Amino acid sequence: MESLQELINEYQQQLKTGKMQKAYQGLMAYIMSLRTHFMNKYPDHFVSGSIYQGYMDMSYFSFVPESLKRRKLKPAIVFVHDELRFEIWLAAYNKQMQSKYWKIIKESGWDQYPIVSTIQGADSIIGNVLVENPDFDDLDALTTQIETGVLEFIDHVERFLVTVETSAK
Repeated sequence: MESLQELINEYQQQLKTGKMQKAYQGLMAYIMSLRTHFMNKYPDHFVSGSIYQGYMDMSYFSFVPESLKRRKLKPAIVFVHDELRFEIWLAAYNKQMQSKYWKIIKESGWDQYPIVSTIQGADSIIGNVLVENPDFDDLDALTTQIETGVLEFIDHVERFLVTVETSAK
């Protein structure tokens, strides 16, 4: 196992090339432009005021239609750094709501999207991969691919929740 000092030395060597900083800055600039795209194109949806940049593990922002906001749910568009991919997660405004909807989905048997095995330590309830191998040389196509996947995911979640609520009456 490498010591912290050995890891720091490697980190310093990587930083000296300058490539890591440029890649990270470019990635964050793209995620900011993606957030702006969603804000401008969908003004009736709530888009988080900032981007969570993370600890080079994940970076995300939320994109919430009114129908999910009322339920205290929030989809998040997430870049997972170590997997180098974009995902969409269904999260909740708090742990109580996360627990409630995790239980609803789990007990319903709905398997449209993978559900987290436990909510202990989890940030999401369900999630889906939007783009496995993003092409950062074609940002317009990447944005379209992400947008299409996000809208489809939200539509599926909304339809599922309406079905559950209707059958509960």
